[in-house]
Amino acid sequence: MATHKILLLPGDGIGPEVSDEVSAIIDWMNNAEIMDGATFEVEKYLVGGAAYDAHKVAISEDAMKLALNADAVLFGAVGGPKWDDVPYDARPEAGLLRLRKDLSLFANLRPAICYPALADSSSLRREVVEGLDILIVRELTGGVYFGEPKEIVDLENGQKRAIDTQVYDTYEIERIAEVAFDLARTRQNKVCSMEKRNVMKSGLLWNEVVTAIHRQKFSDVELSHMLADAGGMQLVRWPKQFDVIVTDNLFGDMLSDVAAMLTGSLGMLPSASLGAPDKETGKRKAMYEPVHGSAPDIAGQGAANPIAMIASFAMALRYSFGMVELATCVEKAIATVLDQGIRTGDIMSEGMTKVGTNGMGAAILAEIQKDYDK
Repeated sequence: MATHKILLLPGDGIGPEVSDEVSAIIDWMNNAEIMDGATFEVEKYLVGGAAYDAHKVAISEDAMKLALNADAVLFGAVGGPKWDDVPYDARPEAGLLRLRKDLSLFANLRPAICYPALADSSSLRREVVEGLDILIVRELTGGVYFGEPKEIVDLENGQKRAIDTQVYDTYEIERIAEVAFDLARTRQNKVCSMEKRNVMKSGLLWNEVVTAIHRQKFSDVELSHMLADAGGMQLVRWPKQFDVIVTDNLFGDMLSDVAAMLTGSLGMLPSASLGAPDKETGKRKAMYEPVHGSAPDIAGQGAANPIAMIASFAMALRYSFGMVELATCVEKAIATVLDQGIRTGDIMSEGMTKVGTNGMGAAILAEIQKDYDK
């Protein structure tokens, strides 16, 4: 009997609320005997501001040990104004960055899917976004967020200088490009690589390496290149021209948030962060998290949209546990509930039925149960 170890890190703000809805789905799966004898073993730990309040660090060493030994990490959200004045190295986001770095989670997958039932919730016209299904593959452990030196220097003349360093080595670009090309082969077989080669040396290298790896291993995949600022414009002009977008850490952060809002709400979109396959087992370290933040303004009100968190768990089923049929079932349940007109406040429209966090989670679970009762 296989036991799949999950570390659940709910975090701050709405993180615990949306995480509870995933816990309910996992509990049902464990009790329903639908996984051919496999079970999920879940451990829950603090991260972010909650961890700082308890331990004065954004993530404890005990939590990191569990993360390193887990088959998958499910992450809620961190941060909020309560922790604005904590030391920089202990800020809530430092826990997330350490997880990405120590688990070597270099590949961040951010799908942007516009469900037909929500096409009118986007700020763009229905014909621009209806049927949208793109995937942004973001390099996650290099670039300007991790490059050294990273510091603020006192120039002793009343001025200061802030320094962040954009650094990429060939292997870092090669491995993220390979992930993008491999995924494109399972989709529409198109990759668009985005960088700023017109003003950045790292962009020149990025373009050169992606082109070379395409020629060597993936010539069957259609490859195009686009400057990242033009890519942002094209995402809001005609996003359906894209299939897979591969880009660096900084541009990926910005472009994936742009893509997220095309779908109507940040509360809708999941993400997966993957490491390299283990040489012996083939398994990858992985963390799954919703794109939305901690939303402290609605925390504790039971109003948060749990769909992004539930869809992140579906990605875990697909990429970490190989349970493709079950992942598809969860994703189908989300679409069915939306087709039924059930909405949380962030995606509410006239004539729909408004529910809270628990109401949405329960509706999705009910659809999953129906699918397996057939």
